Amino acid sequence: MKLNPTKCVFGVPSGRFLGYQVHQRGIEVNPEKIQALAKMVSPRTLKDVQKLTGCLASLSRFIAKSTDRCLPFFKALKKRKGVEWNEDYEKAFQALKDYLGQAPLLSKPETGETLYMYLSVSKAATSSALVRQEEGIQKPIYYTSKALLPAETRYSPAEKMALALITAAWKLRPYFQAHKIRYLPWTAIKAQAVANFVAEFTEPSIEVARMMVEQNKKVFKWQLRVDGSSNTHGSGAGVVVSTPEGDSVECALRFDFKATNNQAEYEALIAGLKVCTVLGADEIEIFSDSQVVVNQVLDECQARDESMITYLELAKELIGRFKEYRIVHVPREENEQADALAKLASATINIWPKSISMIRLLQPSIVRFTICIGLIPLQNTL
Repeated sequence: MKLNPTKCVFGVPSGRFLGYQVHQRGIEVNPEKIQALAKMVSPRTLKDVQKLTGCLASLSRFIAKSTDRCLPFFKALKKRKGVEWNEDYEKAFQALKDYLGQAPLLSKPETGETLYMYLSVSKAATSSALVRQEEGIQKPIYYTSKALLPAETRYSPAEKMALALITAAWKLRPYFQAHKIRYLPWTAIKAQAVANFVAEFTEPSIEVARMMVEQNKKVFKWQLRVDGSSNTHGSGAGVVVSTPEGDSVECALRFDFKATNNQAEYEALIAGLKVCTVLGADEIEIFSDSQVVVNQVLDECQARDESMITYLELAKELIGRFKEYRIVHVPREENEQADALAKLASATINIWPKSISMIRLLQPSIVRFTICIGLIPLQNTL
């Protein structure tokens, strides 16, 4: 037995492996295959179409919704009287060449990072996209697609979506086995990310457009504004809840323990969620001026510190009790009411307005047993 020297190269920054171009930026299509497809003339015979579909099959992992893009060619193969290349076929062929001409690049997942799976269904196929997020940009790792059988085309939209998930789980089994799985509704994804997904992976339709418009313009009955503050004098949080009746519930929390700015922001969010739960809210819109907290709740960045991970888990547990929610990052000047309460709670003064509920939090919320002493003015009220 003798090894092929050309296949025994190690420690190189880039190279060809299993027919793909692998380098530090990710996995790329073999340039020779792209060039061959770019130079290919429009198929005229059945054999030409078979050659085309064969080339596309080897590139399917690089093509979003590959089955939908290649559907006209599959239909052409089913014709017994030969191929009659028409305008629709030519349009699909040129669109595919333009798509592949942009040199599709698949990213490499890093150990321990969160991956996202997008599912899409059409009248003729199911598709999925596995992506990772890097510096706020979502980059594809793998695309899957499956043509629907005649019986499957009669499935309901929910059944087609379940089939898309099963297909993705089967084709991407190593990724599913190596990660915990959590479902994210539309409301937990930034509007721009949803819009990008709809544009890339779904068919333009009135139903999709209606859903996007309704979600972006939806007015939530309950609104929660939170803010945390930490300085040399102490730490505190401010919570403002707006009810469907137009009433406002204001609450300031003074901490009897040291807290960082991010911990104070989480304490504010957790306290606000508990207040909304007690008041009977079923859907809420949350406003916070903490970019860190909002991004971590939306899974756009990871919590690495042990205490922050615990805070994040508790916040998600409380948010999960609501039927629907939306969390939005706002500038501090648009969160003045909660900000004022947080500064008041973290100050050294011992008097406060009578209309504001001042609560002392003796221990962090992530401690299993937390004791709160509420509505106890230290001196005469104003």
